[in-house]
Amino acid sequence: MNLPKRYTCTVLGCRTNQYELQAIKTQLEALGFVEAAVGESAELCLIHTCAVTEAAESSSRHAIRSLASHHPGARVVVTGCLASRDPYTLRSIEGVTDVLAGKSCEEIVSTLFPDEEAGSFSITRFDGHTRAFIKVQDGCNGFCSYCTVPLLRGRSRSRSIQEITEEAKAVVASGHQEIVLTGVNIGDFEGSLSDLIAAVDTVPGLRRLRLSSINPNDIDERLIEIITRSATLCPALHLVAQSGSTQVLQKMRRQYSREQFLDIVRRLRERIPNFAFSTDMIVGFPGESDQDFEESLSLLEEVRFTKVHIFPYSERPKTRASFIPEKVPVELMKERKRKLSELAEKMASSIRDEYVGRTVEVLTEKGADQPEGLTRSGLTVFLPSGSAQPNCLMTVRVTKNSSCGLFGELLP
Repeated sequence: MNLPKRYTCTVLGCRTNQYELQAIKTQLEALGFVEAAVGESAELCLIHTCAVTEAAESSSRHAIRSLASHHPGARVVVTGCLASRDPYTLRSIEGVTDVLAGKSCEEIVSTLFPDEEAGSFSITRFDGHTRAFIKVQDGCNGFCSYCTVPLLRGRSRSRSIQEITEEAKAVVASGHQEIVLTGVNIGDFEGSLSDLIAAVDTVPGLRRLRLSSINPNDIDERLIEIITRSATLCPALHLVAQSGSTQVLQKMRRQYSREQFLDIVRRLRERIPNFAFSTDMIVGFPGESDQDFEESLSLLEEVRFTKVHIFPYSERPKTRASFIPEKVPVELMKERKRKLSELAEKMASSIRDEYVGRTVEVLTEKGADQPEGLTRSGLTVFLPSGSAQPNCLMTVRVTKNSSCGLFGELLP
């Protein structure tokens, strides 16, 4: 078969998408493809899309048009969640040749090149990242009322602990010191998430381990013990809230209450007082009252998150929430987002203030003119120009807090 030799890829959305694209690239390169350099023409263009919000869909369509226009005559392949949700519209975009709707990521390369042996769907490196993301499961059994992901990715299915551990060994051997275990909903991991963490914890050479995000209802006492006793797991979790109101959480079909969320925070901080939390919040969910929103504000004040990702409610077709009639006006949604953002930054800044003067371990993610990296608690630290290359573990004294993060100086 006369295969094209150069490819280029674009990925949108979550860490799971990013892992999947890296595995696709690994398979393409096993078939003899070479990634096109900036400015080079590619014969194969692949866009791995996202459909979690209307904004994500818009960004995906823009990326498709951009790649198609910059690589005329190329085979332009659209994959991912938007490909499954809206294949007919995507096929009408000029330049698009393939829309792989309903295809699992493991099937993409073999579908494009059925006469070739694509090899295993796995990674040994993670291009462009210090931290390597490893997908442990796909799909979701939650069916939250606002979310279309289970309709697009299907029910939860998990990889084996042995397979994940072997992949972790490979990426550490290639030089990565930190791994992030990711998935559509890692709380759905079949078997035991605690056993998985314990297994990856023993990978030789691994210095740091993180969970991408998790729901409060998926954390039990055994997992809390593993989290707080692990040799490599960082003392930080992205614990998904979505709202501070139990009433709204029930309408969202989330499987926990405000009180249960706060109980997980309390139990982890009893064991590690400075345990760090980040979260996601949705503003303007249908029926969200002023009192509901005040409860979200008070949750931020009570927990003091290091970072809050705030999303205005985005109606997704065929979800239960799309049929709830009490829509929140767009302008009110914007105002609530502004208030939540201001409070979130105030709380995060107060946490960063506590680090000034402290000595921390930083894993650098960027180097050259303005090196920066992450503490074990997930805070960004900027370092003096020219002082570090990416992927270095460094001892740093924090000297200043700012709205963009912490600043520090290297110690011997």
